[in-house]
Amino acid sequence: MNAAVTQQLTTNSDKQKKMSPYSRMKQEKEFLQIGSVSDKVAPIISKAEISLFRNSLKQNICVELLQQGFHRSFSELFFLLGSDADRRSVDETGSVWLQTPLDEQLDKLETMKLHLSLAERAESTCSWTVVCDQRLFLGQYFSAPEDVWLSLYFLHSCADRELGRHSRPATEARACLAEVYLQLGDLEQARLQAELCIQQAEDGSLLDLAGRPLRLRARKALWGVYSRLADAPLNAANYNKALTLLHKGYSIAIESEDKHIEWEALYQLGLTYQSAGDHDTARQYFNTCMQICSTLQDADGLGKSYKAMAKSNENKGNMHDTLLCLEKLADISGSNGLQHNLADANMCLGKIYFSTSEYSRAADYFLQGYDVACQLGDVALLQKAQVLVASARAHSLRARYSADVASTSSAALRRLVDWKETRGRQGLGTDSTDAATAGTDSLSRHHAGETHLQHKGFMDTCPRSQK
Repeated sequence: MNAAVTQQLTTNSDKQKKMSPYSRMKQEKEFLQIGSVSDKVAPIISKAEISLFRNSLKQNICVELLQQGFHRSFSELFFLLGSDADRRSVDETGSVWLQTPLDEQLDKLETMKLHLSLAERAESTCSWTVVCDQRLFLGQYFSAPEDVWLSLYFLHSCADRELGRHSRPATEARACLAEVYLQLGDLEQARLQAELCIQQAEDGSLLDLAGRPLRLRARKALWGVYSRLADAPLNAANYNKALTLLHKGYSIAIESEDKHIEWEALYQLGLTYQSAGDHDTARQYFNTCMQICSTLQDADGLGKSYKAMAKSNENKGNMHDTLLCLEKLADISGSNGLQHNLADANMCLGKIYFSTSEYSRAADYFLQGYDVACQLGDVALLQKAQVLVASARAHSLRARYSADVASTSSAALRRLVDWKETRGRQGLGTDSTDAATAGTDSLSRHHAGETHLQHKGFMDTCPRSQK
């Protein structure tokens, strides 16, 4: 076999010697072409591509801005990254450390790079409205709670500019600032920004991106400021100061042309007059609230208005109107699926009838409240309703028993003897059959409620004595 291989190699060598120079050049060229094809399979990576892997995200973004000639955008972005690092270093609560550093968030860095460069390019051509548009976008982009400092920075850089500050986006930035400061609880800054926005958009022709008039949007924020300012004097029972602020807020709410805000302003005024003891004035405001809610078909607001009206009527001693308001509240809540309001109305009606010694009717309303509590799975309300039903039933039986004891009629004596023989298992009075039926119905509802709560997993939280 070795001899055969040696012979083959010798033959190939002889062939190469017999090849012409042209043939040898052709063969060498083919070998070079094969080598060039193999080089294309493994391309060489450029230095720029290598830097994307070797450098940090922050460094790559900043280098791109400098390479593209956006030096002011680079300086601003570098400043913001430094501000984020400073915030994290001085934070004592540890909340900032739970967040990802800004220089590690690609989406936010890319967004800032894009819109800052667009703003710088527009600024070089004196397109101030475009500059404000880009900065307003950034102010609204950073809407997360941890980014509120960035939102305020960009909104101020839009609204407080020397050139372009009267443009539409700059005016909208004022409205956004008022809303952000209101959320943060900085009421003085919120009021300042809202008033500046109203001044800039006084003609009403400026609209935000959603098509809402900026003047009305600023008035909505300003009403929120006066409403919040009234909280402190209300908590201190300084009703005169609170009413002054709320009346100011109400006048602004009317100017906002938003009926929902107008209702809320009226409702707060009514509650404040109610707390101050002026129930006649409070009822006037609640009446207006009902009219507005009827127009808006706002069932929840209408229910709140009826409940507040019922409280004022009760404090004035007008129990008939109080019951009418609560019954209306129950009807509205039941027909609109407002179960919590329905339970509240039934419990209030039960308490009123209980206070007037109408224990049977009180027990019926308490039982209705119990049924709603079972549907809601509200354990606290369920337990409260159970106690009230039991108390109303007990008072009802005690009243009948006392009446029979005080009576000298043979019928009363016969009922007492019957009750003693049955150990109180039947109701007293001439309607003993009806009472027994009512008791059985109550017990069946009770078991139905227990079954409902068992399915919802709430029975484990009830006391053992109630299971």
